[in-house]
Amino acid sequence: MCAACGPGEVHTAWAGTTAAASTAAPAAKFGALRNKDCRKYLAGSLLSMNADNVEHVITYWVLWQTFHSPALIGFQVLSHWLPFLFFSVYFGGLADRFDCRRVIQVAQVMFMSVSVAWGVLFLTHTLTLWNACLLLVVHGLAGSLWGPAEQLMLHDFVGNKDLPSAVRMNATAKSLGVLLGPVIGSALLLGLGPTAGIFANVLIYLPLTIFLALTRFTGHTRDENVPRVRLSALQAVRALREVADNPILISLIVLGGLGSFFVGVALQSAMPIFAADFRSGTRGLTYGVLLFANGVGGVIGGLLLEVSGRIKPTLRSAVIATVVLGLSTLGFAATGSYLMGVALLVIGGVANLAAMSIGQTVVQLMAPPDKRGRIVGLYGMSANGLRFGSGITVGFLGGLIGVHWSLGLSSALLCVGALLVAGYARSAQQRRSLLPADAPALNDRPVLNDRPVLNDRPVVAKPSNTGVVAE
Repeated sequence: MCAACGPGEVHTAWAGTTAAASTAAPAAKFGALRNKDCRKYLAGSLLSMNADNVEHVITYWVLWQTFHSPALIGFQVLSHWLPFLFFSVYFGGLADRFDCRRVIQVAQVMFMSVSVAWGVLFLTHTLTLWNACLLLVVHGLAGSLWGPAEQLMLHDFVGNKDLPSAVRMNATAKSLGVLLGPVIGSALLLGLGPTAGIFANVLIYLPLTIFLALTRFTGHTRDENVPRVRLSALQAVRALREVADNPILISLIVLGGLGSFFVGVALQSAMPIFAADFRSGTRGLTYGVLLFANGVGGVIGGLLLEVSGRIKPTLRSAVIATVVLGLSTLGFAATGSYLMGVALLVIGGVANLAAMSIGQTVVQLMAPPDKRGRIVGLYGMSANGLRFGSGITVGFLGGLIGVHWSLGLSSALLCVGALLVAGYARSAQQRRSLLPADAPALNDRPVLNDRPVLNDRPVVAKPSNTGVVAE
């Protein structure tokens, strides 16, 4: 057992990978929180996600008061998510090659620098449209840089056995940050004002940055002998070829993209319309409850999944969760009942967290150690970068046929897309089962046996003479 391996994990000879002995003992509930380094990281990540949302609250308010520009609102969404689409794979390559602690610290410094720059512009009354757009882009780049390195750190903290728990707890912490960020941001905005509030926000980023300077984990201590290859921008564009022979990875990447493209962030943007249509009590209170219900669903979902331990990290589970997300969102678009709408938003939040955390977990477990960052980045490119598309499928289309109809149609297409993905994966499994057992890998790329994943068995990385096999 190497220094990085924890109890219950066997250090294998192939490329320094670790295989969790999950067949010997089931993973403990809240297993990620039993690891002190992972626990501290999750706490710091929660604070940083809070700070991210606090900045949105303060800056979006000031930008609207200053420019009154609907076009700028659209740019805010694009600048936040397009960097994930264009740079996630390349940033995943950086995470593969470099110390992930330093990659995340660079992202945190970028976040803090943007907050400081906002504060200086507010203080000196020199805010202009061009520098506002520049800061929004830098903020989006920082978020996309953080993502792949964070996932490698989670794997390094806990290994394969508790990785599902770590991914769930991290997603839950981020959901809690999204939930609490607007509350804290509003308090700072009202209590200190935008200038002092945005300067105070810098301090919320510090705990995670300091922790990363102290921890010994680098994102690579469990596979320290794996060669670190430089990834060019052109190679990043071709990263899809890394998973072309594996229908499970392809399916999960497509599933994450479907949820982002058809529902994504547009539901939150359209919430004022639904709040007005429900006509239940004070419109502002109704709006707040709807937003809270959608956010709290993610928190509840993470805790329920962790406590129950019944939902395994498989493609089938991800498909079911995606379909539940589509159906609950379709029901929300169609219902005229306020209470039913709140309940459906909570269910949708639970399903969304389940789908994303399952997808993220299986992608990590099936990825070869030397390419884990770029494949995680590929998943992030789809699951996060395509969120801008929901502005088209729900927002723009809603302007033509009404938001209720556009959201309902988008949700129905999400369900159909998820079922088509399941059909594709099932067909690919049947085709592969007909191949000889000793059939060589196509183009000498890693062989990833997807059959057990479809049969609801956990994925465990295992050494192979051609790559990593999912068992």
